[in-house]
Amino acid sequence: MDRVRRGEQPWTSLDALNRASFDELATRFGLAGALDEQARRWCVDRWHRLRPWPDSVSGLARLKRRFVVGSLSNGNVALQVDLAKSADLPWDMIFASDMFRHYKPDPETYLGACSLLRLPPVQVMLAAAHNDDLRAAQSLGLRTAFIARPTEYGPRQQRDLEPDGDWDVTAASIVQLAERMGA
Repeated sequence: MDRVRRGEQPWTSLDALNRASFDELATRFGLAGALDEQARRWCVDRWHRLRPWPDSVSGLARLKRRFVVGSLSNGNVALQVDLAKSADLPWDMIFASDMFRHYKPDPETYLGACSLLRLPPVQVMLAAAHNDDLRAAQSLGLRTAFIARPTEYGPRQQRDLEPDGDWDVTAASIVQLAERMGA
């Protein structure tokens, strides 16, 4: 994504970037000859079938009763639609990188979502488990909510264990975020 963001590579969807990374890793670890095209597609398409965090569906459903809820992802539209369907995520809207042809933290992603909603940034909140993502959104005037995900990067996670900015709301889960937002 960084090569795309820096203009070193033309716009490429996350699915295509994931496939290129997978092929490179398969070669590096001696698996390239053991995997036919169908097996490679199956492996890469697992991104489309990730399980949600245990609090996601119930927390998002609570938030949706009072607010418009959407995903703002570096994933492409097809990836986000598949995730929503496979995990029963109650989003009102999907905002995906291929809609803006930019990856976060490029301003075009955050401001593009605001524009599509016809709302000024101050009326939009980004909730995330990534402090850098929140910092980028906040710098553009969006409201922010940090949701703790201490295993987001696996069992040896070293960053984003806790909020490190002056975020509008912090929560241990989406359910707790909904409570704090009055939903």
